[in-house]
Amino acid sequence: IKNGWTEYPSVGIKTEPADDVKAIALRLLDCLDFGYIVQPRLFFVRSHGAKANCYARIWSMPEIWRVALDIGVYYVIEVLSEHFDRLSEQEQAKVIIHELLHIPGKFSGGLRMHKHGGLRVDEKTVNEYYQEYVRRSARQ
Repeated sequence: IKNGWTEYPSVGIKTEPADDVKAIALRLLDCLDFGYIVQPRLFFVRSHGAKANCYARIWSMPEIWRVALDIGVYYVIEVLSEHFDRLSEQEQAKVIIHELLHIPGKFSGGLRMHKHGGLRVDEKTVNEYYQEYVRRSARQ
């Protein structure tokens, strides 16, 4: 790691801690019903040079690695700088809500799919959470 950056030369991707994204996420977590998320086990990274056509993605450590390394559950939300950084603050918050919704209620290390039985991770759900965030943050 050099100056907070990690570079993967074989794929041309650079990563760095994303403290600004973390700050947005912490505000969302304080206002919304994500009490099951263990905040110290949630990390935020900004990547540069990724070829994926998305704003962000969430990563979890596979169970085989957690067992082998004798560590708990962790999640990383990666924002793709080329796409995410161009968004308005409102759209950035919605993207982060979308990624947080992928974390299951048991904080088990798995990921909730978009079309999960009860809670769907889709635009309608994200917009509902965002509107609730706006309402609650206006009261604070």
